[in-house]
Amino acid sequence: MPGVSAEIDFVVDGSMRPIFDDVAVHQVCSTWTLVHFMELASRKLLIDFLEEEEEGVGSHVTIDHIAPVRVGRTVRVIATAEEVSDRRLVCDVDAFHGSRKIAAGKTVQNVFPREVLVRLLERG
Repeated sequence: MPGVSAEIDFVVDGSMRPIFDDVAVHQVCSTWTLVHFMELASRKLLIDFLEEEEEGVGSHVTIDHIAPVRVGRTVRVIATAEEVSDRRLVCDVDAFHGSRKIAAGKTVQNVFPREVLVRLLERG
């Protein structure tokens, strides 16, 4: 599975801008929006490999937000499996506007048997 990838495209809308205390700071895609789609692309990659009795849980994200993308423009996020085991998936994740890289990062998802995850969540 290392080297396998999944992609997600999205159009930046007004709700995806950096907004602090109800004030939109810029008319561009926020870092937290990129994180959301990076996790989503990684999840898309993992989902086809989970057994019926398993579930994935995000445990780590890093991101370098390199360049802005204006509202109304399309972003493509590509998650590529870097490290794979029975209980963990590490992905390199890149975001692009056209051919320009706008962000790079990593995600980590841990895989648990559903029954173990239910017990862990009940403790929380």
